[in-house]
Amino acid sequence: MLNTIALDTHERVREIGTAKALGMTPRQTLATVLASVVPGGVLGGAAGLLAGVALHPVTAPAMARGAGLTFPAAALDVYPPNLLALLGAGGLLIAALGALLPATRAARARTVTALRAA
Repeated sequence: MLNTIALDTHERVREIGTAKALGMTPRQTLATVLASVVPGGVLGGAAGLLAGVALHPVTAPAMARGAGLTFPAAALDVYPPNLLALLGAGGLLIAALGALLPATRAARARTVTALRAA
């Protein structure tokens, strides 16, 4: 995630420089970069959550059989709704944390340097 956001921010250096030249504050720059990762974080969290919930009932018993064990049904029903919501929000949190470093660099960049960049 960090690499994707860093590359995206690097590719938008001129756009960020132009916005800063027009009066965008460092806080607004930080918010703009962080807002650009929200859709990816939400989609990534949702996709990971759905895949995990769908694959858990298949993979856990298969691993148990491979070890010569059997799991009771209660051991396979481990995702209460409040935990699912928390796990889904994890994708958004990971995206936001991954975006902090590139967003901070973009916010601290000098306007003239950003405008001179390719």
